[in-house]
Amino acid sequence: MPTDMLGREYQTFPAPMPLQQHGPAKVIAMCNQKGGVGKTTSSINIAGALTQYGRKVLIVDFDPQGAATVGLGINANAVENTVYTALFNPRMDVHEVIQHTDYDGLDVMPANIDLSAAEVQLVTEVAREQVLASVLRQVKNEYDVIIIDCQPSLGLLTVNALTAADGVIIPVAAEFFALRGVALLMQSIEKVQMRINPSLEVYGVLVTMYTRTLHCDEVLQRIYEAFHDNVFHSVISRSIKLPDANVAAAPITIYAPNHKTAKEYREVARELVAKGVVA
Repeated sequence: MPTDMLGREYQTFPAPMPLQQHGPAKVIAMCNQKGGVGKTTSSINIAGALTQYGRKVLIVDFDPQGAATVGLGINANAVENTVYTALFNPRMDVHEVIQHTDYDGLDVMPANIDLSAAEVQLVTEVAREQVLASVLRQVKNEYDVIIIDCQPSLGLLTVNALTAADGVIIPVAAEFFALRGVALLMQSIEKVQMRINPSLEVYGVLVTMYTRTLHCDEVLQRIYEAFHDNVFHSVISRSIKLPDANVAAAPITIYAPNHKTAKEYREVARELVAKGVVA
C-alpha cells in the first residue's frame, strides 16, 4: 500500500466515472485569510481536474482582485454584470452574471474591483451573512460543485462564503508564517458553525508550495499535528508551471496534463470524490 509524504498509508484514489446528470452542487469555500497561499490557483486547478472527470463546476470569484476571473481568461472589466451586481440586485437572474470559459463544464461568476465596496454595503443589508447563499441557490441544481474563491480576510465577504458553503478547504503554504493565521480562521469557522451554518464542515487542509527542504518538512509535520487526518494526502509542489498556466488562462490539468503538479491536483479531485465530498 502506498504512503503519502507524512507516512500515512492510503489506497490510491481511483479515477471516478463521469456523472450522467448534474446537481445539486456541493458548495466549497476555498478560504484562508493569509494571501499568497494558493487559494485561487487551487480553486482553478481543482475545478479543472473535476471537469476532466465529468463534473460540472462553477467558480465564484469572491475576491475584488479578480484573479480567478483573469486566470480563466475572462476580462471582468469588460463584462456587464459581476458577482457584485448579483449580490445587491435580488431580482437579477444569476445566469446573466455567469460566464462560460473555454473549458467544457467550467463556468465562472466574475469579480472585479467593484466588489471591494461590498463589505461596507453588506452592513446595512437584511440577513447580511446570507446574501451570497441566496444568489447561489438559483443555480445549485445545475452544477456538481461550486467553489468560492475567497479574498484574504475574515470580513463579511468571507462570512458570506462560509454561510453559503457546505464545507471549507484551507490551502496552507508550506512555510512557517502561513501556519500562524490558521488558528484565527478556525475560530471564525467555529463561530459560523455555532451561529449561522451548523452543517459547515472542514473538508481538509491542502498543503501548497511544497519543496523538498527541511523547513517544508517541519511545517508539514506541524500541520499534521494540528489537523491529523484532515490533511489531504496529496501535497501540491511549488512549480514554475503554475504561473505559466495562469498566464495561459488555463488549469494546469489542461495546460500541462502530464506535469507533476497537474497529477497532484487530479489526486486532490479524486480524493474529494472518494471521500464523498463531491458526487
